[in-house]
Amino acid sequence: MPIEMINYRADGLDMVGRLVLPDRADGARPAVLVFPHATGPGEHSLGKAERLAKELGYIALECDLYGNGRELADLNEAVGLLAPMRERVESVRVRALGPLEALVGRPEVDPSRVAAIGFCFGGTMSFELALAGADIKAAIGFHSGLKVTSPGDAGNIKCKILALIGADDPYIPPEAREEFVKVLALAGVDYTLTVYGGVVHSFTFRGADRLGRPEFSRYDARADRRSWAQMADLLAEAFA
Repeated sequence: MPIEMINYRADGLDMVGRLVLPDRADGARPAVLVFPHATGPGEHSLGKAERLAKELGYIALECDLYGNGRELADLNEAVGLLAPMRERVESVRVRALGPLEALVGRPEVDPSRVAAIGFCFGGTMSFELALAGADIKAAIGFHSGLKVTSPGDAGNIKCKILALIGADDPYIPPEAREEFVKVLALAGVDYTLTVYGGVVHSFTFRGADRLGRPEFSRYDARADRRSWAQMADLLAEAFA
């Protein structure tokens, strides 16, 4: 599948995304932003973008997180870089809006049929994009943080929301799930939250086991398969 490097600016940084096109892209097609997990773009998020193109026929843009397409080797470094972003929601949103602007400007893309998915912190970015009132059809998060920094912005959401969470994820306790649902319900958002029993964090990431913390981060093939299918169903509905 053709992959093209896309340069854009966001939050004062030079960003580099990877655009993946289906083998056949006749006319303007639906497109999906793919926000990576905390260490930035790499094999995991690019693989998801390639699956979106190959299996579902969508154009997919793997988004940058830290600038220059950088992937971090150390999770602790990622945590340090994310800390100030978590305290300044505007930074998260502009880093999400930047690739959206780049994507909808492409002639191959149907700008009326765009969605966002993300993994871990990338899922948070997809939700913040929705909270910013972006004109997208769906925002989907896999094992993503559910803390809504600006609950009052839930009324800005124009799209469907899907959160896919491990029941035993220590990073996303039941009270966080309850608050997330409450905020969306009060705003009348079309949302779905799916909880996978016996599953912890990073369940879509085959490399999660390398952390050596199975109680926190662990790949789960069944949850990975089910969550992908649920995402595909929602995207088909949203793009119809």
